[in-house]
Amino acid sequence: MNIHEYQAKELLRLYKVATPDGRVAQDAEEARQIAKQYGGQAVVKAQIHAGGRGKGGGVKFAKDPDHAAELFKAMSGMTLVTKQTGPEGRKVHTVYLSAPIDIARELYLSFLVDRASSRVTILASTEGGVEIEEVAAKTPEKIVKVAIDPATGMSGFHARQVAFALGLEGDSFKKGVVFLQNLYRLFLEKDCSMVEINPLVITKQGEVTALDAKIGFDDNALFRHPEILAFRDLNEEAAEEIEASKFNLNFIKLDGSIGCMVNGAGLAMATMDIIKYHGGSPANFLDVGGGATEDAVKNAFRIILQDPAVKAVMVNIFGGIMRCDVVAAGIVKAAKEIGIQVPVVVRLEGTNVEEGKRILAESGLNLAVANGLKDAAEKAVASVK
Repeated sequence: MNIHEYQAKELLRLYKVATPDGRVAQDAEEARQIAKQYGGQAVVKAQIHAGGRGKGGGVKFAKDPDHAAELFKAMSGMTLVTKQTGPEGRKVHTVYLSAPIDIARELYLSFLVDRASSRVTILASTEGGVEIEEVAAKTPEKIVKVAIDPATGMSGFHARQVAFALGLEGDSFKKGVVFLQNLYRLFLEKDCSMVEINPLVITKQGEVTALDAKIGFDDNALFRHPEILAFRDLNEEAAEEIEASKFNLNFIKLDGSIGCMVNGAGLAMATMDIIKYHGGSPANFLDVGGGATEDAVKNAFRIILQDPAVKAVMVNIFGGIMRCDVVAAGIVKAAKEIGIQVPVVVRLEGTNVEEGKRILAESGLNLAVANGLKDAAEKAVASVK
């Protein structure tokens, strides 16, 4: 789950991570008053779950209170298009005003989970304010990586290593070390998947502060953090994804024409890859999980078919904990109750696979049963073409 910048900064302050003062405005008049409180000037920021807001016109500097009110009116309700939103953009529902600060240097800092090493890893660079992907492509030598052993945690050595790499000196160095240690504590205690500070700013007064902040959380740990779940903004999620979460289905909408229903995230990724390999395009990522019921399968079909772009559905189930006969029964139930009008290709392997195939064969429905993953992908792509 992702949260907005203003929510991320609330968390940073709780962990004594320095960040400029800021407030959300409910209307133009409140934006005017906030700017007055900040000495007449403010940074006005559109709040969406995507990066690149500044380049898209979602971050503006208000030179006086009246200008802040004008910028609020322009941003509130606008459709903001950035590199990360795609051409459809995102509607802005919240506008945040931040106190201006004197910037001396802009740096980059993030904490993330490195799946290759199974460790929390710090990424740091002197190239702040720039997308880290761009830095990695053009000047990879300017990115410093520090992996933290989960058994020992982050030590002062790690923090000092990063502070040295960022070129911090004197009082800024000491403040940077504390900044890093507090950020790591936030990362662990709140079960984050990523914390990105871009830019991390050194002010002319030597302060170390998070000018912007992006935080993502491990969905599987949200049951431990009702205070984080309260930050969820349904305006930032597709309707299908919201519906899927009600049935514990992992769903992400894509822009293709072949709906995918798979058990297991890795198998789902492989399914999408093989559809692309054979010339098709997946309409979604959908992992029904290892213990899905007939009703879960039925609801998965219903959610997939809500997308008018879906012209075929490919079911790819490897039965381990999840039995193939249960999946087959769910497919038949969905076909009869929902009235599936598009071709459905089913590939079943694993526990009770023969019983599953028998249920499909005797259903009287027009379902294509595939012999292997390659055959399933070819049939699904052919049915669309």
